[in-house]
Amino acid sequence: PVISCCPPVTAFPSSFLGIAFLGIGLWAWNEKGVLSNISSITDLGGFDPVWLFLVVGGVMFILGFAGCIGALRENTFLLKFFSVFLGIIFFLELTAGVLAFVFKDWIKDQLYFFINNNIRAYRDDIDLQNLIDFTQEYWQCCGAFGADDWNLNIYFNCTDSNASRERCGVPFSCCTKDPAEDVINTQCGYDARQKPEVDQQIVIYTKGCVPQFEKWLQDNLTIVAGIFIGIALLQIFGICLAQNLVSDIEAVRASW
Repeated sequence: PVISCCPPVTAFPSSFLGIAFLGIGLWAWNEKGVLSNISSITDLGGFDPVWLFLVVGGVMFILGFAGCIGALRENTFLLKFFSVFLGIIFFLELTAGVLAFVFKDWIKDQLYFFINNNIRAYRDDIDLQNLIDFTQEYWQCCGAFGADDWNLNIYFNCTDSNASRERCGVPFSCCTKDPAEDVINTQCGYDARQKPEVDQQIVIYTKGCVPQFEKWLQDNLTIVAGIFIGIALLQIFGICLAQNLVSDIEAVRASW
């Protein structure tokens, strides 16, 4: 028999992580009542972060399962599937990177559209709300290109017909932080956009998340590039291991 521990060793963690991600995603959907009402999946106007866990978990589980079982059972079909599937993912990542570099302005417009679409659905889903709040706090930004983007949300817009107490305000995650405050003031953004722009800069972040993300990317370009190169090398390593194992199995079988 052909003995190779490398593919199982690299695939086992992927399989278990995939199961963990899938479990977290399904648990989150169960908590939100999605599993008891599948049609509600399409009701959310914005992006549901649970999809990230389900898609990433599903891909990792499929790759892990194919790699583990293929290597342990010396199944060339599963090993070839593992290799081709990983190759497709690598090609898609490479294509996305090239397109993102060539069509930077288009990517920026799509990111602007994506953020604003989720601003509209801010109160529709707690996971989306937490994701937006985390993004705005981490990058110290507000809206896609500025605080006025929150006019797109029915609770925060400045129209006269808006009876919400949050009218002409912003979420608390847009507020500048006082290190002396231990408790988060969730009402700090009330009426913030009714103030003059000079006064707004004191109480809330006025820079948009798109330019702040661009600045963060430029400041951490070496780290980000290193991470992507590391992931690409791991994928290439996995493909080579799988192909090498397939060749060994077919060579042994040919000698029978």
